[in-house]
Amino acid sequence: MAMTAVARETVFALRRQIAKIEGTLPERLQAPAGAPLDADASGADLTIVRRGLAAALPDAFLPIGIEGLDAALSGGLPKAALSEIHGLETRDAGAVAGFALSLTSLILKRAQGLPVLWIGTTEIFREAGFPYARGLQACFGIEPEQLLFSEAPKLVDALWIAEEAARMTALAAVILEIRGNPQRLDLTATRRLHARAQAAGRPVFLLRQAAAPEPTAAAVRLIVSSAPATPRDTIAGPLAGSIGRPAFTVTIGKSRTALPGQFTLEWNPDERAFDERRSEEKREWAKDPVAVVSLSGGRKDPAAASGAVLAFPAVSSSAPGGQPPPGQRAAHFGPRRAG
Repeated sequence: MAMTAVARETVFALRRQIAKIEGTLPERLQAPAGAPLDADASGADLTIVRRGLAAALPDAFLPIGIEGLDAALSGGLPKAALSEIHGLETRDAGAVAGFALSLTSLILKRAQGLPVLWIGTTEIFREAGFPYARGLQACFGIEPEQLLFSEAPKLVDALWIAEEAARMTALAAVILEIRGNPQRLDLTATRRLHARAQAAGRPVFLLRQAAAPEPTAAAVRLIVSSAPATPRDTIAGPLAGSIGRPAFTVTIGKSRTALPGQFTLEWNPDERAFDERRSEEKREWAKDPVAVVSLSGGRKDPAAASGAVLAFPAVSSSAPGGQPPPGQRAAHFGPRRAG
């Protein structure tokens, strides 16, 4: 325990030294002692977010609405900057898109009727699909005309559209969704997006599906994945076996002012706001006594495990040339509906 405390103090000392070199407020890099960071003595929460001595007012950030997360990010996500939202695996695509739509809902509350442009390649929309229009209004309060989509055949076209859209003040925000780690999405490309966002004073969100973190010009990188839903709350208490509100595990992977941290957030579709899941709610989910599959009637023990299940026949039963027999095709060769 003592070694852990010593190591933590050593890390904080190094962070404070780096802060002095970069011109960042050292007090913003202190370890939170179970309480939110204190505001500036003058009453205004001033935070230096870039090298040099320029300070940013709280209005320069989009507050997420979670006190601990907003405090760690020095007020929230920067409005005039490039921010990354990462999904490490393909199965996280729904969680990443849902988190981005939640942020879009928060932006549109202050956008005064301006739409949001969502840009992606044909590959990503075919793989992850389009958001459902009726679900946008029900879960996020987003009208279909408030969310515009641009489907580009190639990544170079999507980057060009994003750069041109990022400079437009007629948009509340720009979302660029990319799959993997393509070579064209390098440090130069992200610097251009970040510069356009700064010039227009509008946020640009870079959604990375099934991507590994790599150096970019983004001020913040959040790694998002789905979290288990808690039981639905009712007047009589939690409803056993039910599925509650959508939940996200959000990890601060990169920030110019924040220490690494992880939060479990729930999206409230009625209030159109985030709630932080309490630790006791996590424990209640772990103790859920509901069986996944009930036993068959008249049996004391579950059935024996089945044998191996193969998607395709063995090689020995294949047609000549290693091809499947006539009438069988691999699933990924068929058309796939997006949306």
